[in-house]
Amino acid sequence: MKTMQRVSTALLALTLLGAPRPARADGDGSAAPPQESAPLQEPAPSKEDAPPKEATAPPDSGESEAPPSDPVTAISREAPVGAEDLLEISVFEIPDLTRTVRVSERGTITLPLLGELKVGGLTPAQLEERLRDELGRKYLEDPQVSVFVREHGSKKVSVLGAVGKPGVYEMLGARTLLQVLSEAGGLTKEAGADLFILRARPEGGSETIPIDLLGLMSNRDPTQNLNVHPGDIVSVPIDQQLYIYVDGAVRTPGRIEQLASRPITLGQAIAKAGGATERANLKSIQILRKGKDGAPLALSANLSRIRKGKDPDQPLQDGDVVVVPETFF
Repeated sequence: MKTMQRVSTALLALTLLGAPRPARADGDGSAAPPQESAPLQEPAPSKEDAPPKEATAPPDSGESEAPPSDPVTAISREAPVGAEDLLEISVFEIPDLTRTVRVSERGTITLPLLGELKVGGLTPAQLEERLRDELGRKYLEDPQVSVFVREHGSKKVSVLGAVGKPGVYEMLGARTLLQVLSEAGGLTKEAGADLFILRARPEGGSETIPIDLLGLMSNRDPTQNLNVHPGDIVSVPIDQQLYIYVDGAVRTPGRIEQLASRPITLGQAIAKAGGATERANLKSIQILRKGKDGAPLALSANLSRIRKGKDPDQPLQDGDVVVVPETFF
């Protein structure tokens, strides 16, 4: 009896553990085929064994940061449309109305359905609003119009002469004379003492505005840094090269090169030639020059009196020949 109880207890334990029961003999003594046991289930992983979850982005609140705007594009949107500007006009989902047009000298453009329109003086945003009104009133329901200025033909300034990069420059917004010269590569060493701004008058004709380059570049006179207007021509004349010849009783006789905007005097020319020698006759210097009619002229100068301040130092001209004679004693 006790043996049967132990067997029953063992069978119950095996059943609970999922183990297959041992074969039981049938009445004929043959063993019954073993019953298939249920497959063991893998234990669920613990929280410590679970792989880390990937971080998910927070939900979009709809207030995403807008990309920084292009300052040139922003200025272009604020500048009014003018003659010779090239406009790209598009209507959303209506490609037949998309056009690239140039503003005429009268400030007008011609578009399908709308014909000729006056657009001069309007900003791109104002032009978009006008085109929406015109198309919406006659042809379309709530049209979406965009206007982009591809070329600013009406807002250009020309820079000519002694600058690093002469050419035509677009003006997107206000520009001063120094800013325009900087964009043109700055002044070259051939620049003269002055530059000139050629400006068209609203009533017709033009005016020439002289600018002192020394006062402008040294910032001694801020009033010289004028605002440049669209259509202005900034002319920086190339300085004329002067050639002076010094001969006679000087240490390094020869040719002296000088810019016309920086005139040279007799005393300066002799100094650039190395100075007079010990045998130089400073009281009888000759300046040989061609007159206006081509006839030769001989001018006398006393360098001794010039050095003492008794005579003014004589300015020299292009082609002058300075002869410093030697003394005989």
